[in-house]
Amino acid sequence: MYVCICHGVTDQDIRQAADAGCASLTELTMRTGLGSGCGTCGDMAGELLAQARAARAFPLQVFAVAA
Repeated sequence: MYVCICHGVTDQDIRQAADAGCASLTELTMRTGLGSGCGTCGDMAGELLAQARAARAFPLQVFAVAA
């Protein structure tokens, strides 16, 4: 799904950035342009980035549930 319409950034783009080591919304903005247009996508993008980083930190479902 598109998260940032202004710059055409999808949820998959955010997951790929997290896999590549993106650690913050600021860094995600620098990498993709996300949030630098109208800015309404910031909250959703931040949540998706946090989820992707958490899944990367705990790749096994049992650990993710326990965290």
